[in-house]
Amino acid sequence: MAKSIFYHAGCPVCVSAEQDIIGLIGESNVEVVHLGEASDRIGEAEQAGVQSVPALLTPNGNVLHINFGASLADVKG
Repeated sequence: MAKSIFYHAGCPVCVSAEQDIIGLIGESNVEVVHLGEASDRIGEAEQAGVQSVPALLTPNGNVLHINFGASLADVKG
C-alpha cells in the first residue's frame, strides 16, 4: 500500500493536525514532510495540488486541505 504524504510548515495548527493524522491512519502509513525544513519539496507539493498547509495527499492523488495554517506562497517566503 502506498503511503499518504502529510505536508506542513511547523506552525501550531500543522503540528496538531500532524498528531491527529498519525493517530488516525498510523505512523507507518504516512510520510510527514515539513516544508520549512524540506523546501526542495515545495514544487512537488504544488504539482500534487497542495495550495495550503497542513494538507494530506492520499495514495490515489487526492489532496485534503486540513484547517488553514499557511498558503504555499507564505511557506515559500
